[in-house]
Amino acid sequence: MPVFALLVISKAGSLIYHRTLPTSTSASTSSSGSQPATGTLGLPGTTSLTTNDYLVLAGTFHGVHAITKNVTPKFLANSASSSDHPPAPTTNGVTGKASSFRYPIPDAPVTGIESLESSFFKLTVFQSLTGTKFLLFTDPSMPNTDGLIRGIYDRFADHVCKNPFWHIDNPIRLDGWERALNQFLFRR
Repeated sequence: MPVFALLVISKAGSLIYHRTLPTSTSASTSSSGSQPATGTLGLPGTTSLTTNDYLVLAGTFHGVHAITKNVTPKFLANSASSSDHPPAPTTNGVTGKASSFRYPIPDAPVTGIESLESSFFKLTVFQSLTGTKFLLFTDPSMPNTDGLIRGIYDRFADHVCKNPFWHIDNPIRLDGWERALNQFLFRR
């Protein structure tokens, strides 16, 4: 199975769930030591991550996601009616033409990182309306990771959010969530 790990980060940036899934590459390493040992994400040469490493990873990603949301580029909007407006002062006080900026897709909401690909893994990110972020580490050749992460979110909504004993931003330790996640990930 090409799914390596799943992390769930709260709106505040704290790690509320992490799970590393078994990979077939960890079983295929030889005992003679000719191949490098596989680590936490099933990648050759990686070391195992501790719980503290996962906490640091979640906090760092939360900050990077917020920064990338704010640095989404805007493009200069060329409008025919801009010549009708009088010159407007710029930030340095020099008078120039009025210009407006717009996002590449004006109707789409501004988001942060949605995916990140390397030769070893693909990171897919889904942010819910409540600000909870789901990070899914998969094999780079795996298709339809957006559909997979939305399926994980559906199970989160059904088994975690609807649980009266779980409060938002608390760590997720629910057997129903684990069973639903196992059935969804391993039946594919």
